[in-house]
Amino acid sequence: MTIYCPTDPPELATILARIRRKREDYEKYGFTHIQGRTLRAFFDLAQEFETLENFYRVCVFVPREFMGFDSCLYLVDPDTKKLQIACDSIKGLKVCGMDPPEDIRVSEFAYETGDTFVSPIRGNRRLFASKPLAKAEEIIGLFAVFPLSKLGEGDRLFFEKYANRIGYNLHYKLISVQSEKHIKFINTLVADIEHNVLVPNMMYKLFLNNLGKKIQKLKDIEKDFGERIEVGFRKECVETCHLDQIQGSLADLCKDLLRQYEEIDKHYQNTSLFLESLLRRDHFEKGYLVLRRKMCRFRKEVLDPQLERYKQRLERRGIRIDYHLGGIPDEDIPLAVDVGLISQVYANLFSNAEKYCQEIINEHGESVKFMSYGQEVIQSFFGPGKPGIKFNVYTTGPHIPSEEASRIFDEGFRGTGSENKQGVGHGLHFVKKVVEVHGGVVGYEATNLGNNFFFALPLQYTIKEIMDLPLVAELNTP
Repeated sequence: MTIYCPTDPPELATILARIRRKREDYEKYGFTHIQGRTLRAFFDLAQEFETLENFYRVCVFVPREFMGFDSCLYLVDPDTKKLQIACDSIKGLKVCGMDPPEDIRVSEFAYETGDTFVSPIRGNRRLFASKPLAKAEEIIGLFAVFPLSKLGEGDRLFFEKYANRIGYNLHYKLISVQSEKHIKFINTLVADIEHNVLVPNMMYKLFLNNLGKKIQKLKDIEKDFGERIEVGFRKECVETCHLDQIQGSLADLCKDLLRQYEEIDKHYQNTSLFLESLLRRDHFEKGYLVLRRKMCRFRKEVLDPQLERYKQRLERRGIRIDYHLGGIPDEDIPLAVDVGLISQVYANLFSNAEKYCQEIINEHGESVKFMSYGQEVIQSFFGPGKPGIKFNVYTTGPHIPSEEASRIFDEGFRGTGSENKQGVGHGLHFVKKVVEVHGGVVGYEATNLGNNFFFALPLQYTIKEIMDLPLVAELNTP
């Protein structure tokens, strides 16, 4: 288990100031010995009992056992926004879900009604914007204490603070319950995906193999047919010309079927790769991306398949592909990466190139619109004696504004000019996560005529050492 040890001095100063302020507050409150014991018992028991039902009981029975006050806990339903009874110190959970008396109403301030003192229960503001309970209001319930006649000096302030402590604990427990439900749902969903998506998807490979065999059989028939026509020509058979036309049509059909089969097979291979790497059970169980590294020919297994996918799409938008950017012309450097995840890095970068590449005038006054890619080994990229290989994807177009450039890899960020483009600002953030889990870095550079997006991965060996590895020799075997 990794222990996070922050050392930021301003954070420490903030915490110390808050501790001192809390000490001053408690001195100002002047809680009695019994009130102090009540609070401590509440804190201890709120942590000891994990279920919401038991927490409700702790809230109402601690004041009765320590201070002799009966009480009732009201909560606002986050969906209906209606106030309901959760528990009281007379009937316990039997009153759960019942409507409150007419004189009990949600209020931001404590108030008295009849023989009851009522304090608002506030949730933790910091959790509203970022947690599943975000749809809840700040006031998430009420805590009512009775009889009013027993409240002594200082009791009103105490129960207001007691209600605040209920709110903070309750908010965390509600989020914990929701998170537990979400985790159970995700685990069930992963099992469903594995059973209903990944396993059936493997059947497509069987279908494709069978289709490939039938196409091959059709080609064999076409070949045999052609040979028999040749015999017919030699024997000057009358029907030979007509049969020759049929054989030509059959050959064309074989070519079309084979071409479509190859396209479907490529799509299947790519989709299966992405499904396996994204819907991997390990990701969901660990809560982060789990790599399955393997030594691969990077260009052949990662880059080229994704380029092939986007080639026609780029060309349809008038984007020329320049194959000469960067570094290592003909070497396919073997690297140990998670092929599925890194392939999606290129898929995202090529997708962005398709969407954002623009025409621009070059130094010769010519109008150009192209995408280029490449790789280069940079010595000491990750520090002295720590080389890295930098992968570039460059597109023509206006530079990204400097105030936006530092945010383009942030989750949900979309820059100027993206309003009419498909997307939610997730692609580059995904690229960043995948590259960083490989120990690499991502970046952006404003370059001549356009923009370069890159990612760099560390090299544990020199290029010569990599090419001499036994596994590389195995990879290079035809």
